[in-house]
Amino acid sequence: MEYPNDQSRETSPQRKSGRGKIEIKRIENTTNRQVTFCKRRNGLLKKAYELSVLCDAEVSLIVFSSRGRLYEYANNSVRATIERYKKASADTSNSSSVSEVNAQFYQQEAAKLSLQIGSLQNTNRNMLGESLSSLSMKELKSLECRLEKGISKIRSKKNELLFSEIEYMQKREIDLHNNNQLLRAKIAENERKQQNMNLMPGEANCEIMHSQPFDSRNYFQVHALQPANQYPQQDQMALQLV
Repeated sequence: MEYPNDQSRETSPQRKSGRGKIEIKRIENTTNRQVTFCKRRNGLLKKAYELSVLCDAEVSLIVFSSRGRLYEYANNSVRATIERYKKASADTSNSSSVSEVNAQFYQQEAAKLSLQIGSLQNTNRNMLGESLSSLSMKELKSLECRLEKGISKIRSKKNELLFSEIEYMQKREIDLHNNNQLLRAKIAENERKQQNMNLMPGEANCEIMHSQPFDSRNYFQVHALQPANQYPQQDQMALQLV
């Protein structure tokens, strides 16, 4: 007895000798196609089961044959897995739509900023007296008024800084003058003290002379006029003050 499987192995041009690769295309022979479907379906269901057990994954498999027959596998529930898939797809589409909206918003903002930068650059050139040919009479008058106001503010600020600097320098001058006067007074006081110290030895000698005692004849005593060096007895003599 011959089985279709064995016949397919012998007659099928899709299979090569040994364990060669099989050409992936539609099997024209109906019997061979049905046999291949059964084998690969069972292998696919087995792989789905192994994936769910080994990796703790939620797996659902739905297969319809060419005759419309349904084959399915799910480790949880096919319906629950489909609902979860719908929710995940909706979230993904919402996130992508949000990203698109954000991208459009940033593009619009970038365009606005680009226009503002261009306008500011043109205004700056006009302030410098450049690119004036495209301005109308009204725009030129407006530009002139803005320049005059700006110059007035600049001059006012400059004068304010100058007055502040002058006031500071005047205060500094007064402080330096007061310090100079104080130093002069101290120098003069030191000079007076030095002069007084220089005059003190003479005054002491006068006081010593006035304090010497007189004898009964209203003469200085001789020994009071003797110098510090002692002379011999024969050289000493009495001095009379007239």
